[in-house]
Amino acid sequence: MHTPIHKQTSKNVGIIGAGFAGMAAGALLAKEGHDVTVFEKNDSIGGRARTFSENGFTFDMGPSWYWMPDVYERFFARFDRAVADLYELKQLDPGFAVVFADHEAVDIPADFEQLCLLFEQIETGAAEKLRRFIADGEFKYRVGMDDMVYKPGHSITEFMSLRLFGQALQLQLFSSFSSHARRFFKDPRLLALIEFPVLFLGAMPKDTPALYSLMNYSGLKQGTFYPMGGFGKVADTFRDIARQAGVQFRTSERVENLETSAGRIRHIHTTSQSVAADVVIGSADYQHIEQSLLSSPDRHYKESYWADRTFAPSCLLFYLGVDKRITRLRHHNLFFDQDFGLHAEEIYKDKKWPTAPLFYVCCPSVTDPSVAPEGHENLFILMPIATGLSDPESIREHYYQLLMDRLEKFAGEPIRDHVVLKRSYCVSDFKNDYNAYQGNAYGLANTLGQTAIFKPKLRSPKVSNLFFAGQLTVPGPGVPPAIISGTIAAHEVLKYLNSQL
Repeated sequence: MHTPIHKQTSKNVGIIGAGFAGMAAGALLAKEGHDVTVFEKNDSIGGRARTFSENGFTFDMGPSWYWMPDVYERFFARFDRAVADLYELKQLDPGFAVVFADHEAVDIPADFEQLCLLFEQIETGAAEKLRRFIADGEFKYRVGMDDMVYKPGHSITEFMSLRLFGQALQLQLFSSFSSHARRFFKDPRLLALIEFPVLFLGAMPKDTPALYSLMNYSGLKQGTFYPMGGFGKVADTFRDIARQAGVQFRTSERVENLETSAGRIRHIHTTSQSVAADVVIGSADYQHIEQSLLSSPDRHYKESYWADRTFAPSCLLFYLGVDKRITRLRHHNLFFDQDFGLHAEEIYKDKKWPTAPLFYVCCPSVTDPSVAPEGHENLFILMPIATGLSDPESIREHYYQLLMDRLEKFAGEPIRDHVVLKRSYCVSDFKNDYNAYQGNAYGLANTLGQTAIFKPKLRSPKVSNLFFAGQLTVPGPGVPPAIISGTIAAHEVLKYLNSQL
């Protein structure tokens, strides 16, 4: 991590937000002997990975895909722990299912050679092309995860080592993901399968660097996993590791103001107290921290900066408890039975409610009997939408009926009449619960102009002891990037504190 700082030099570190980035940063700094307090406005930890339980159902409210397992292992290893010690991780087989037009469902096998055979059945010659495509993605993953992703993104000089510079062309930072995929595959079903991580976590495939084929390597070769008990178990593990390291959590405590003088934060003012701070990490929404917690002279980014960014989607979510089993659903189900391009345009360009949306259904009770009563099903339905939309109950209900029409047709059985628990979550909830700018769910889109050094700065250029972590800074959206972001922020704070000695 960094040269340990002796306990006698312990400093007061305040962290805003108890998501994965905040908890990771807090655990690492407390491990080095600092007094760390995490302030969380909600009544539970986890950020977007919060859970809620009702009538025997337990719902993960946010993340549901467990990819990049090595990122979790790497973090836990810093505390001499391993995933196997902490929670049960199960590899899913099939990893997920993709539903195309006419209710054609394709299971994506966990075994890579079986996946190659599946590609070959859909498109002649695609098996060998998939091997080459995934090998290319693995190279990007290895270089990206080892050399690039843990860099703080302060300046271009971080990426100017001869080795990294020589690999830049191979990483395809300046090539389009869409054109890269089309050099390998022609069948629209294969292209949809390859491009879905980009749509759900990033931007239009044509605006996303081909670098992000590393996601395909992780999902299709490393595998898709599930932490038994749900993602809330993973969040609880981070909280427990942080607490064991000495982190104090203050839930239901909103930070209202960061008091500065001479270019430094002096005090954190919350709903209930004023706390002296030597350094602060903002792992809540970056725009909110700058615009709402700092006075105007301390803000680096103007409101126009945020308005000009390309955000990854928000989403409309439904959490449903169903009083029967649904035989045709897998754990992860991607509904690509409508036009991918149209939905992407309506998210990123038109900024309107979708005409014929793609959507995703997670049914964790297929794998995990603990998340629903016996004989029941736990459904999490997600429809990607543009940020900033108005989401009254009438619109939510319209899309509920539209999605359930399609889900019931695919399942071949009634579901709506068996729903015994229903809750929706959308743009206004992301704003209320997370102060999310424009109700964003995933942070900034992974476009070239918003990658690495082009993301909002990890360290405030205006306030010397203010650092940021989370999905609006490096490296980007998703749980593994959030863990990495917290790790980078902790490392930068340690460097800063060493420089103050």
